[in-house]
Amino acid sequence: MEIIGIIIADDHVIFRKGLRTVLNEIPFIKVIAEASDGADLLNILKKNTADIILMDINMPRMDGIEATQKVLDKYPETEVIALTMHEEISYFNKMIEAGAKGFLLKKTNKEQLEAAIKAVFYGETYFSEEFVISTKPNIQPNKNLEIDISEREKEVLKLIAKGYSNQEIAKKLFLSKRTVDGHKARLFEKTGAKNSPNLIMFAIKNGLI
Repeated sequence: MEIIGIIIADDHVIFRKGLRTVLNEIPFIKVIAEASDGADLLNILKKNTADIILMDINMPRMDGIEATQKVLDKYPETEVIALTMHEEISYFNKMIEAGAKGFLLKKTNKEQLEAAIKAVFYGETYFSEEFVISTKPNIQPNKNLEIDISEREKEVLKLIAKGYSNQEIAKKLFLSKRTVDGHKARLFEKTGAKNSPNLIMFAIKNGLI
């Protein structure tokens, strides 16, 4: 597997160092640099390239939302995974709109971290199940929603939220990739979502996952 370059952006030194230690245990990951806030991150990116930014949300000078917008505007080939505390879940919409492709709670384990990085690197989204569960109580479902989503489509939707690719979903559900592609296309059509993050946000808001 090719090496994935990572930059950690977080204003807490101890957290950064701990996260770096965990990442260094994953053979296909190389930590390029650490940034103390969004402004520091942009300066680092002038001299370094990274595949993925692990982005804290609340940081001084420039927070994760603004930093994500500016990074993706200047370096569109870079992806962002948000690292968040439970109480910061309210920022979910803003980070998705800014372009983040993944969400992990800061208390996530090594396996979820590795899965998220792989998924986002290969063009998928990743929202840890722990994050989805934590988000639900903070969002009131739309009780007036009238949308006909089949049980199979719900199964596909749950796996999309966990960051699985269409090929991986096909294997898990014993379906062809073409069939999964069709289910995903219908989910986009039924919900009006433009991409996977929008689809997942819709699903969480409306109690579908």
